[in-house]
Amino acid sequence: MLRLLPPQLENPDLLVGLETADDAGVYRVGPGLALVQTVDFFTPIVDDPRDFGRIAAANALSDIYAMGGRPLTALNLVGFPVTRLPLEVLAEILAGGAEKVAEAGAVIVGGHSIDDPEPKYGLAVTGLIDPERVTTNAGARPGDRLVLTKPIGTGIITTAIKRGLTTEDHVRAVTAVMAELNRGAAEAAAEAGVRAVTDVTGFGLLGHASNLARASGVHLVISRRAVPVIPFTHEYLARNTVPGGSRANLRHLVEQEYVTFSPELDEADRILLADAVTSGGLLISVAEERLETLLGALERHGAPARAVIGRVTDGPAGQVTVEP
Repeated sequence: MLRLLPPQLENPDLLVGLETADDAGVYRVGPGLALVQTVDFFTPIVDDPRDFGRIAAANALSDIYAMGGRPLTALNLVGFPVTRLPLEVLAEILAGGAEKVAEAGAVIVGGHSIDDPEPKYGLAVTGLIDPERVTTNAGARPGDRLVLTKPIGTGIITTAIKRGLTTEDHVRAVTAVMAELNRGAAEAAAEAGVRAVTDVTGFGLLGHASNLARASGVHLVISRRAVPVIPFTHEYLARNTVPGGSRANLRHLVEQEYVTFSPELDEADRILLADAVTSGGLLISVAEERLETLLGALERHGAPARAVIGRVTDGPAGQVTVEP
C-alpha cells in the first residue's frame, strides 16, 4: 500500500519515516530531542469493556516502547454505536485505556469519537526520545541473537473467546498477557544497548521478523521450539479457532517467499508463528556479547518472557528461515 503513495519531500529532521515499515515515526525537534509518534485502534477482542480499553491502550503504547521512547501524551480514538450500546460501556473502555496510559507515565490530552456501528478504540500516542538512542527495525547485524519478551498465541485464543469456547481462567490469562505494558522490556533493551527492536502485533511473529530482516538487510533463523507460547493455545488451535488475519499473514509470507519452513514443521506450527498477535512482546536483536546483560535486565524488569528464539546471519538477506 505504501508503494502507491507519492514520495515525501526530504526532511533532515525526519529520522524514521515510511521507508522501513517501522513501528513509529521519529522526528527531531531540537538537539538531543525527538518526537516518537504512532496510532493504533481496533474492534473488541474480549467481552469486558474495561479490559478491552486496557489491551488497546497497551497495544498502542507498545510502538513507542519499540522505538526506545518514553510515552508522553495520548489522544483517544473512538468509534461507538451510541444508539445500540449504553454510554456506560464506553466509559468503561475509556477508563481501561486511561489506566494503562497512567501506568505508562503519560497523560490523555483529548481525542475524537464518531458514531460507528461497531465499537472501536485505540490511541494516538506521542513520546520523547534522544535521537542517538532510537531503536529501529533496521539495526540487526549478523551474529546477533533474537530475544522475544512475550509468548504468542493471542490471535488464536481471542478468536476462541469470540466463539464462546474459552474458560474464564483462560480469558483472564490471555488478557493479562495482552494488557502487560512493554515498558519493562524497553527499559531492559535500553540498558543492554541492543541493536534493533520491533514489537509483535497484527502481522504475527514471522511478519514482524520478516520486516526486521528486510529493513536490516540480514537473514533471520528462528527455532520453533524456542518460541514461547501461551500454554493452552494448542487446545484452541486444534479446534481451528484461527483468525482470518493469521491465515492471510501466512499466505503472504509464503507467496512473497519471505519465509522458508523446515519440512518438519506442520501447518499448525506455521499458523501459530504467523498468528495475528494483539499487544505482543518486543522482538529484540542483540549482539552476542550483550545477550546475558539483556536477559538479566529483562528478568529484573519483569518481562513476561525472555526467550532466545534465534539468530541473525548474513544471507540470503531479507528472509527468515524457521527450524524445528
